[in-house]
Amino acid sequence: MEKRVTYKSIFILAFLGLCVYFTFPLDKRINLGLDLRGGMHLLLKVDTAKIPEKARIDAAERAIEVIRKRIDNYGVREPLIQKHGIDEIVVELPGFTDRERARELIGKVALLEFKLVSSDDAQLKEALAGKVPEGYDLKYTEEDNTPLLVAKEASLIGDALTEADVQFSQSQFNEPVVSLRFNPEGAKKFAILTAANVGKRLAIVLDGAVQSAPNIREAIPSGEAVITGRFGIEQAQDLANVLRSGALPAPLYIEEERTIGPLLGQDSINKGIKATLIGCILVFVFMACYYLLAGFIADIALLFNLFVILGTLGILPFLLPEFAATLTLPGIAGMILSLGMAVDANVLINERIREELALGRNMRAAVSNGYSKAFTAILDSNLTTLFAAMILIWMGTGSIKGFGVTLSIGLAASMFTAIVVTRTIFELLLGLGWIKDSLPMLKLIGQTRIDFIKHRRIFYAISLIVITIGLAAYFKKGNAAYGIDFAGGQMQEYSFKEPPDVEKVRGVLKEIGLGDATIQQFRDNPNAVLIRTIEDKSAALTGKLKEAFPGQDIQVLRIERVGPVAGSHLKAKAFWALVWSLIIILIYVAFRFKHFNFAVAGVIALLHDVLVTFGFLVVTGRPIDLLSITAFLTIAGFSINDTIVIYDRVRENMRLYQKYSLYELINLSVNQTLSRTILTSGVTLLVVVAILFFGGEVLNNFAFALLVGFISGIYSTVYIASPLVLAWGRGRK
Repeated sequence: MEKRVTYKSIFILAFLGLCVYFTFPLDKRINLGLDLRGGMHLLLKVDTAKIPEKARIDAAERAIEVIRKRIDNYGVREPLIQKHGIDEIVVELPGFTDRERARELIGKVALLEFKLVSSDDAQLKEALAGKVPEGYDLKYTEEDNTPLLVAKEASLIGDALTEADVQFSQSQFNEPVVSLRFNPEGAKKFAILTAANVGKRLAIVLDGAVQSAPNIREAIPSGEAVITGRFGIEQAQDLANVLRSGALPAPLYIEEERTIGPLLGQDSINKGIKATLIGCILVFVFMACYYLLAGFIADIALLFNLFVILGTLGILPFLLPEFAATLTLPGIAGMILSLGMAVDANVLINERIREELALGRNMRAAVSNGYSKAFTAILDSNLTTLFAAMILIWMGTGSIKGFGVTLSIGLAASMFTAIVVTRTIFELLLGLGWIKDSLPMLKLIGQTRIDFIKHRRIFYAISLIVITIGLAAYFKKGNAAYGIDFAGGQMQEYSFKEPPDVEKVRGVLKEIGLGDATIQQFRDNPNAVLIRTIEDKSAALTGKLKEAFPGQDIQVLRIERVGPVAGSHLKAKAFWALVWSLIIILIYVAFRFKHFNFAVAGVIALLHDVLVTFGFLVVTGRPIDLLSITAFLTIAGFSINDTIVIYDRVRENMRLYQKYSLYELINLSVNQTLSRTILTSGVTLLVVVAILFFGGEVLNNFAFALLVGFISGIYSTVYIASPLVLAWGRGRK
């Protein structure tokens, strides 16, 4: 055996060992996304409109520091807080699902002010009658709604605070209060303020609301004060926390919110694992049955591929601590898809080896030539899919970015396993003499001689009709075609012990003014109910449902809310993600094949597949959301694979058959690669079907889009892309 093969084998085994080490135990090595372990995702907008121009420059950075202190004080494990754009902040809180408390904790400005209260009863009466004296505001105490005439200008603000703690008042029946302590300078100002206003009331104002207004009985030189109110212990703790952390530099508004309950997270993990196992088994069995020994070698590479993906996700936090590599539910789908796409390279290689053996090459030469001839097509097809994945990482957030990361790792892994690992196994078997003169494989599709170009105008017409129907349905539906990601609104999903009566649920919605809400019950899980509303009344809705369905043990699975501004922003990002991916693919294909007509034909075919899928989603009543855009980009990346393989064969045949016209070359190339086109797309469709039926309702829309898109991709590769090259090329029949 050659030393080169021995060294390669040692390297591969060492690399496999490293990947396995960083894969297990899975629960400690792999960082799960919020959609798998539960938690909250918030997109916050820093409103700088009402603060001075100079303060706007670093308002987002200062807000991040305040938010970080508040969350650290609360004790949330592994939170993610990072700037997004110019004036937006992304906050992810794993395991935290209390929406109201999170809003109070993060969104409270916490501007603490001490303001004197007017003791003039006549002025107070005038203010209650509608005539508020200049320099004062009419306020009401939070504790007992007592009207007060409070000075507009603060005598002291909370930037001098050094500590805020929860204590229990002996005079207020042991109720929790928040004790305040000032720094030396603040204590001096507080002492002067209280000494000069003995007998008056001093209002303690937090974010414009009067928390309490105690009488100043004497000067307070100690620099201590107490905020009283009807606090629960949690409320007092949260108030002390935000005061300790300091005030936000500007108000924050929640533009996008996604809360995933632990029950849905665990259910997503279970369904993701089930879909992965079924998808892998289908692919492994097919490859072993169809390609026999070569298929078994491919299965070893696919298993290696799985460990490389998981091991890379485990090792990335050590190599790049600032890069959060998390496994999300779409990421699991990306992992399954990358295994399906990895089959593409193995099929290309095996079909090339088959062709070389048919030409009379010996076994060693057939293997060597098979890998050499398949390499350019494998490289081109994987790179174009990788471009789409990189766009998802660049422009996506949360679980969508997780899909892009997993798919990118999977594509890189499939290149390595298909080209290096399988070839090393072949070389080992050849060196040991276990493979000699033949490599048996099944062949379901022989060499065809179909004229695919002849009836191209008929297929152009069919495509135009299908796309026109889809676009007409979209324009008729308008904004209703979009999910909440793009249209804005709120979605809440509940789990019931037994399937609930939908009409009774609708009655509950009408009671709280949500009669126009839409209700969806799932066929595979009738115990779950998805409710889409415009307003945020989730707290009232949850309470009313528990009243109307006693004993049903209602659980909140998820709550997602997207504001109209965030929705339009996401829609614009999705549009540009598609545009940029098509432009990059156009440039790459034009560069690689030195013919612009090849690139334009390929991109038109991609656009065809995206529009067909878009139309099917609209016509079947499925919403266009972020996962749909993810599917469109995946379809674009995958669909070009088949087209590139045909282009690569056309380029090869141009050298072999120089007297052939372009018409004949394209027909010959499509016929030669037809079995590969059907096999690779068919095997990947097995994976998509596994996600569609076993991946759960969260991925159902995504898998349906992929199913339509991949089938359209087979059709467009043969009947759209190839004939279009001829339409702009020379040497027509």
